[in-house]
Amino acid sequence: MDVQTKIEDFLRHLNAVFAGKPQVTRLCLTAILANGHVLLEDVPGTGKTLLARSIAQLLGGRFSRIQFTPDMLPSDIMGFSMYHAQKQSFEFVRGAVFCNVLLGDEINRTTPRTQSALLECMEERQVTVDGNTYRIEEPFFVIATQNPIEQQGVYPLPEAQLDRFLMQLHIGYPDIETEIEIVRRREQETAYPTLPVVLTAAEVIELRRRAAEATVRDEVRHYAVSLVRATRQQDRVTLGASPRAAVFLMRAAKAYALTSHRSFVTPQDVQDVALPVLSHRVRLKLQNRLGGTTPEDIIRAVTKLLEVPVE
Repeated sequence: MDVQTKIEDFLRHLNAVFAGKPQVTRLCLTAILANGHVLLEDVPGTGKTLLARSIAQLLGGRFSRIQFTPDMLPSDIMGFSMYHAQKQSFEFVRGAVFCNVLLGDEINRTTPRTQSALLECMEERQVTVDGNTYRIEEPFFVIATQNPIEQQGVYPLPEAQLDRFLMQLHIGYPDIETEIEIVRRREQETAYPTLPVVLTAAEVIELRRRAAEATVRDEVRHYAVSLVRATRQQDRVTLGASPRAAVFLMRAAKAYALTSHRSFVTPQDVQDVALPVLSHRVRLKLQNRLGGTTPEDIIRAVTKLLEVPVE
């Protein structure tokens, strides 16, 4: 398999549909290659669902979409046991989570009880129902969306749920040229575009293996861990990034290096993935949140404080 060609083809097709945000699309691919999940958080109309559906098409495999609502139950996601009178036995009916790519649209619109049903699925790639455990086929990738500005009918994701996402990405508004192009396209298109399968399940697994084998110097690993630890030592923070965040940061940096067609990790790779990997794992004191400080400000601040290893 030509790794470079596969990565370039994936990003080329994705950027052709989701225009103007090449770093967002690259980070999404990075999360896939790092065996992680992505939470897209932004205001309505910025293309979150379009991005998620396009990624699902390019990856192929089995695709499921869940539109989260307040009345959704955990069994709608995981599945349930149904009794067959004729067979006189219970049979497990698989839920939407048994797929390769799961799009969870507006995940913060469902209750914490239902949100928690995803914890085991995302972390351990399995589902436990009535004492029986069922494995989810690899690769398994969750890309969820949420609207951060609505307060009615939404349930903020608990810390444990947020921690299951490798990255939290903010798309943002496009520049004027890109927005004009988006309007021009939608004048002619009424549905989501059809994309080819660029990466099969077997190819994703192989790319994940190559990413995991990337070389990391001790100085770079120390730099990544120091960056995570520094988030816990800030006066404006009540909760810093955990050791699990350090593991995820290193895993993401390896995958990011692979998207750059390198088999080794640089300090710049760590810096490029630090914001999406760490920002949703940092909690600020109330007075600082009210003062306009964001977790991204903390990550940028600690990045400037630390000495960067010489490559």
